[in-house]
Amino acid sequence: MTTYARRLGIFSATMAVIGGIIGSGVFLGPEVVAARVGSAGLTLTAWVLGGLIALAGAFCFGELGARRPRAGGGYVYLREAFGPLPAFLYGWALLLVIATGATAAVAVTFASYAVALLGFSPRATLPLATAAIALLSAVNYVGVKPAAVTQNVFTVLKLAALAALVAAGLFASRPNLPQPPPSSTVLGGGGDVVVALGAALVPVLFAYGGWQQTNFIAEEIIEPERNLPRALVLGVAGVVTVYLLANLAYLRVLGASGLAASTAPAADLMGRVLGLAGRRLISAGIAVSTFGFLNLVILVTPRVFQAMAADGVFFEPLARLHPRYRTPAGAIAFMGGWSILLAVSGTYAQLLDYVVFGDWIFFGLTVASLFIYNLTPHPPLRDAKRGSEGGFRVPFYPWTPALFVLAAVYVVVSSIVANPQNALIGTGLLALGVPVYRWARRTV
Repeated sequence: MTTYARRLGIFSATMAVIGGIIGSGVFLGPEVVAARVGSAGLTLTAWVLGGLIALAGAFCFGELGARRPRAGGGYVYLREAFGPLPAFLYGWALLLVIATGATAAVAVTFASYAVALLGFSPRATLPLATAAIALLSAVNYVGVKPAAVTQNVFTVLKLAALAALVAAGLFASRPNLPQPPPSSTVLGGGGDVVVALGAALVPVLFAYGGWQQTNFIAEEIIEPERNLPRALVLGVAGVVTVYLLANLAYLRVLGASGLAASTAPAADLMGRVLGLAGRRLISAGIAVSTFGFLNLVILVTPRVFQAMAADGVFFEPLARLHPRYRTPAGAIAFMGGWSILLAVSGTYAQLLDYVVFGDWIFFGLTVASLFIYNLTPHPPLRDAKRGSEGGFRVPFYPWTPALFVLAAVYVVVSSIVANPQNALIGTGLLALGVPVYRWARRTV
């Protein structure tokens, strides 16, 4: 029987964590946070709070991964703690939109920047996006090692681009240019501050999301009981540091009001400091960053589909690993094909708007599975009781997972309140997974 090969060390696992978090958000999204809080101090406070919540999640997933180093990550924990249906709905959401839609969206973002940099016609955007998905699917098909090498290279390059942005913002001479008027709500008393910070946390937590994907490849990490928790904590801590430095750079050059008014803060910062060359440099950085993120999603997500197929709730051929490459080859090809279809159809953006809140439902449930593991003495959780002496444990249990679950509830509720129609449609899309699950179980 073909099994996964443990070929990824601590460096590759850490690069996977960092690469799974940093996409285009830190280059294009901080203006939303600044607009919602209205001051430099509160902008940084929001990023610090979000970083602490992300670290809490990393600790929780670190213990889960150390206990259950299985391919599929969150799918496995949900299945064991809450049963096969919630686990299937998580995989269904990833398959239907969350992972495949993100793949399509990021591929188009990469292609848009690459086309502009290379001077190609905008009509080349979609062909380039589909070619990027096909190329990276092929790289991942032939082995986890070439996929990890690709990931490591592009993660280092995206960190270099961020280092250039931070250096330009913090150490170059600040241009003495007039700032635009504030575009955010003027804060009043303490209640207004709390409300504004809460609103700003939603985009911050989305920007910090992605570290949980490394648990999908736990069976391919060397000594996962030790290396996976370390990679999660080191990777998330590194990203928190980078995000705070990037926001300090934005605020130094653009100011709080300028950042809030910007539509492309990284390009505006580099343009003010280095002119047109700076804008081109950061555009190349965004293209590199999105390409690396695209590779990471294609690397990790098919492991969930393979685990679902092995459980008999998805297409049986996807359960098999390639006898030579020891990768979920069928699941990689399936995901690549579906992602290309979403990219070509142009439906991915709207679908992501519908179901993105669902990602945080499963985030919260997955971390809550720690409580189930600790309270249930019966199989299959008996051997997943809290780590043996010396094993990795969540610090300050149960407060750390409780904090993360509350944060997940907040994000979900805020998303529903902000756009109840999208949330209703998204709930319907998730609910479609129930009859699919029933049908799959009957056909096994």
